[in-house]
Amino acid sequence: MSKTVMITGAGSGFGKGTAIALAARGHKVIATTETVEQASDLRKDAPQLQVEKLDITSASDVAGASKFDVDVLINNAGAGQTGPMADVPMARVRHLFEVNVFGTLAITQALLPKMAARGSGRVIIVSSIAGVMAGPSFGPYSMTKHALEAMGKSMRAELAPSGIDVTLINPGPYNTGFNDRMAASMWEWFGEGSISAPATDLLRAIGTMVTTNQLDPIDVANKLVELVEAETTTENNFMPPEIRELIKAQIG
Repeated sequence: MSKTVMITGAGSGFGKGTAIALAARGHKVIATTETVEQASDLRKDAPQLQVEKLDITSASDVAGASKFDVDVLINNAGAGQTGPMADVPMARVRHLFEVNVFGTLAITQALLPKMAARGSGRVIIVSSIAGVMAGPSFGPYSMTKHALEAMGKSMRAELAPSGIDVTLINPGPYNTGFNDRMAASMWEWFGEGSISAPATDLLRAIGTMVTTNQLDPIDVANKLVELVEAETTTENNFMPPEIRELIKAQIG
């Protein structure tokens, strides 16, 4: 059955790939982007999509989005930042939370009333393996994804009686360009004189590890399509699936 699906952060990466894949399967896709320029580019690249400008940190944009009646919301929009916790500028941490946590919650709250009135709907939250693990230099990003895990798991239980399903997807390192930009972001401000400067070699090694041999993002797009169309979902969906065993080994 065809569904109406809204995707945030659809200008590139997982969001764009999923939007195009869903449209090809006959779903109506409302693909949203942070900026007008991104929206214009996406309309040119994928005219089969309904493209809307939606900055999830903008109260007016979020209020405007509440007019849409969607079957599925894919919360994909996000920001990245690396750097040791002792040194990371607070303004960058606040920005991460504004986008990844507060913006995601705001757009979800805006679209839930129509789902609740209908008695059906699904919210898919793009989390990360960083939502269940944390390590050197990825602490700022991991903090926000841990928060999304708490949000999604709470809402899954709270909204089930209303007929609304909430599920999380937890990708590992996929080659969308996002991880590369995030790994590089700390070097815009971190360096000599930083409290964590003695760990510089470790921090560089972690960045290299995360950005080497990344996986094909089409697998995540296909999994998101599967979650849109599924009758039921699990709480977490790790990608690739075998990464679940690695996580178990790391966190017990």
